[in-house]
Amino acid sequence: METTLCYIEQRGKLLMLNRNKKTNDYNEGKWIGVGGKVENESIEACLQREVKEETGLTLKSYTKYGIVYFHQGDYHETMHLFYSDDFSGSLIESNEGDLAFIDQASIFTLNLWPGDVIFLKRILERAPFKALHLYYESDQLQNYQFE
Repeated sequence: METTLCYIEQRGKLLMLNRNKKTNDYNEGKWIGVGGKVENESIEACLQREVKEETGLTLKSYTKYGIVYFHQGDYHETMHLFYSDDFSGSLIESNEGDLAFIDQASIFTLNLWPGDVIFLKRILERAPFKALHLYYESDQLQNYQFE
């Protein structure tokens, strides 16, 4: 599966999505960025579509931070990771969960996936990377490796 994920910054805060609205959501209770599955479209078109659908915002520009490969048993996902601080529009209510701009100093107190902590640090340090492999067993991160 191929997906996108974007972290949007405004005045030193990152837009985070608390996944608390969908039933049988693998990300239930976690705080993540916004994005989703690529559907017969380019990566950039998916990014723009998912951000607009989930937040109501339109990205004017963005930076690709890297590609994250998730490995969990037979499940594999390729996620294209983006960052933006250049957007227009107003937040809407998301059917995925509650959106909130979170102060960067508080980000790591949220209920995050362990692998997300690794690439979120790179985003906050403004340190793009080529690729990051995350190896999970169940919901536990076992290992990770940057290329």
